[in-house]
Parts: sequence; structure tokens; C-alpha cells
Amino acid sequence: MLIVELELIPHCVSFKGTPHPWLSLKYLSIKVGSMLCYCRSPNKYKRLDAKLERKMVEAKKGSSGHHNFKSIDSIIMKFPQLRDGLKNIRAVFEQYDEDSSGTIDRDELNKCLQKLQLHLMEEEVEDLFHSCDIDGSEGIQFNEFIVLLCLIYLLKGPSSSHTTSRLGSPQLEATFDAIIEVFLFFDKNGDGKLNKSDMVKAFNDSSPREKSPSHITRIRFKEMDRDRNGKVSFREFLFAFINWVGIDTDEEVPLTGT
Repeated sequence: MLIVELELIPHCVSFKGTPHPWLSLKYLSIKVGSMLCYCRSPNKYKRLDAKLERKMVEAKKGSSGHHNFKSIDSIIMKFPQLRDGLKNIRAVFEQYDEDSSGTIDRDELNKCLQKLQLHLMEEEVEDLFHSCDIDGSEGIQFNEFIVLLCLIYLLKGPSSSHTTSRLGSPQLEATFDAIIEVFLFFDKNGDGKLNKSDMVKAFNDSSPREKSPSHITRIRFKEMDRDRNGKVSFREFLFAFINWVGIDTDEEVPLTGT
């Protein structure tokens, strides 16, 4: 179990001589523990993940090697801005959670998609709903809703001239674009999915003389690899990343470990 492993790690571990915010035991125990309590069949979302993989390959090719993120530290420094951007989605979530149950059911989701003029096939909506309903509750919670919107944004094309008006927020568009760029930073070989080799390169390339401990990379990868198949789809990455950013808490993630 991941939580057992985390208990063996000091409260904060250093990457470059300073405590790193991703390794707070309290933070990860709360965030990651809830993520791993439910896991579906590895092949359950093969069709959706294949579509996402193709989209990320296209995005990697379209980036021409130009990225805003050059290191893990540059990503971490973006956390507060990303968190603020994602929190703005709560107003949309609450608007379509008509019965104030804390979840969005299928009917409420369909109304949301219609209102946002996001026209999807019924099969696509079903795939998205089930792939984001990670606890099998037949309802989409706030964190799951963030993932769902970001997946739709990617599938419908973030470069579309209609995307901003459909989502109703240029800031949200920029936030999703930044998250996609983070994935592309990790995806070193450009195949649209992440593996352990990608993670090692991402954590070490920016500082080849100060390599991150192997167990740190292993833990980061386990947080993402939900179905334990050794590969991380963009969907799996999203669930881990929004927890790293700290979307469900008002507590700032310490950038210096203090």
C-alpha cells in the first residue's frame, strides 16, 4: 500500500538540498489515500484512453519542442496559479448540482454539456462519466468534474476558436493548457502516455548532477498509475496532478517545505 510506504519517508525530503513540497507526508496521505481506494478494470477505459493518447501525441508534435516548463521546480511554482484557476470551476459545478448533493448525476451532466454547447455522442458521455466516477458512486464529485471538463477540453480541441466561449472562461482555458503542458513535459518520448523512464528523465534532466532518489520517482509514478499497468494515461495523470496542486484545500502547499 502507498500509505504504508509513505510512513517510512521523512516528513519532507529534499530534491536539491531544500525540502520539496510534493513529499509532505500529511499532504500526500490525505490527497493520495482517497485516490487509491477504488480501482476499475485496466481495460475498462481503453477506448477513451486511446483517444486521449492520440490527442497528446498530436499536442507533442504541435509543440515543436517549445514548452513553458523546463524543470519540476518551474511546475511547482505554477501550483498557486493553477489552483486558483481550477477553483473557479466550483461555481459551474454548483450551478449544475441542482439537488445540492455534492455530486453531478447523468441527467445533471447532460444539462451541463448542453448549456456549455459541448456536443458529444452518448457513447462518449458514458465513457467520460464512468472514467471520472472513480469511486463508482454514480455521481461526479468536484475533483472528478475538473478531470471530466479537462478531458472534454482536450478531446474537443483546446485550439478551437469556440473553446473559450463554450467553457466561458479564458482563465480556465489557460489553466487546462498549462496542465496539458505539464503532461507533455513528463512525456519525454512523445508517445502520449507516461512510464517510469519518462518520470526519471523529468525529475533528473534539469539537474543531472543532483539526481532525485529512486524511491521518490517510484512514489510519484505510483500515485499516477491507478490501474498498475506500468503506463499512465492523461486521465490518470489528471487525477494525481490536481491532488498535487491541492484543489480540495485552502491550505497553501509550502514551496520551501516550511
